[in-house]
Amino acid sequence: MRVVIVDDEPAARRTLREYCAAEPDLQVIGEYADGRLALDAIRAARPDLLFLDIQIDTVNGIELARELHALGTPLVVFVTAYDQYAVEAFELSAADYLLKPFDQERFSRSVARIRRRQQADSAIEQHTALDKLLRHLEGTAERARILAESGSRMRMLAVSEVELVAADRNYVKLTLGREVYHARSTLQQAEKALQSQPLLRISRSCLINVNHVREVSRTPRGDYIFVLAGGTTVTSSEGQREAVREYLGRLRVGTS
Repeated sequence: MRVVIVDDEPAARRTLREYCAAEPDLQVIGEYADGRLALDAIRAARPDLLFLDIQIDTVNGIELARELHALGTPLVVFVTAYDQYAVEAFELSAADYLLKPFDQERFSRSVARIRRRQQADSAIEQHTALDKLLRHLEGTAERARILAESGSRMRMLAVSEVELVAADRNYVKLTLGREVYHARSTLQQAEKALQSQPLLRISRSCLINVNHVREVSRTPRGDYIFVLAGGTTVTSSEGQREAVREYLGRLRVGTS
């Protein structure tokens, strides 16, 4: 089977490449960190099997799979480090689902399953099964959860409810309404975990979920003041002023 790997983490691509090399019938014909470049290459090369990270910086893996689906996609094995997408999802489809970190044995079992399903399923059945899986993953993404703490309590938070993410030394603060939680994470890691939401960076240390913005105004010097749904007020930095202005400009009615 001709294989393409799509993952924005070099270590993850290397692991998949090495595991593929141990399987006699797998030939890696391309690997990509950028989802858009991968899409063009897959359209041209028509691989038999695609290992696809769900969380890619440039484009969501589910969106990429949906675009391929319309063209008659290869078999897809979804790969992710986030278990909120429900590991059992692969049972809905001819595709499999690998939760990072996985070892050679788990990878080999996945490939064996793909071989069996490739032989047993018709192209129409594979196409229908993937469509069912994509709908499931899209719905699961909307219900994604992250674990955070407040004092001695731990709570599973719905990412869709997070209004504000702010760096705080070795932690990030997550604001939901009037409540603030902490997670041991960098701002970049938190941004990736919440990438299903429309996040806007308003300073080096602060991200807001645009779905929760209720009011926007300007300071005399031109920075932006955001009032969030829970009542929190935050102001953009001078360094992000132009990026924020451009983002808000795209949201205006009548602009393209």
